Amino acid sequence: MYGDRETAQRILTESGDTWAVVGLSGNPSRAAYGVAAVLQRFGKRVVPVHPKAETVHGEQGYASLADIPFPVDVVDVFVNSSLAGAVADEAVAAGAKAVWFQLGVVDEEAYARTRAAGLDMVMDRCPAIEIPRLPARP
Repeated sequence: MYGDRETAQRILTESGDTWAVVGLSGNPSRAAYGVAAVLQRFGKRVVPVHPKAETVHGEQGYASLADIPFPVDVVDVFVNSSLAGAVADEAVAAGAKAVWFQLGVVDEEAYARTRAAGLDMVMDRCPAIEIPRLPARP
């Protein structure tokens, strides 16, 4: 299924530590802001992607995935489902290893395209909920 725990755990543990968070701005009342802080606490580098290209949690922001001048491992998507498919396609084009659609973000066609391109993907899940559930590392 598109939200299975095994894939979520694999993305969190094996896909890499550089996460582009699409929709992340400096607004602390938005869910992306809090989720990005959790990802950082668990050792992930968070790269804000938002039209305002704000610096958030000490990391330089970029207006789009294409503007990021270094590789990203995972693209975490906090945009409306109607816009998310285009972001998934950009993640594939950017060479990401995985795409994560947040709670409430679902696009089954984008899921099929992204998986067909060889990327891991989950939809309608939150890494801030999943990451504390990971087995403890020795």
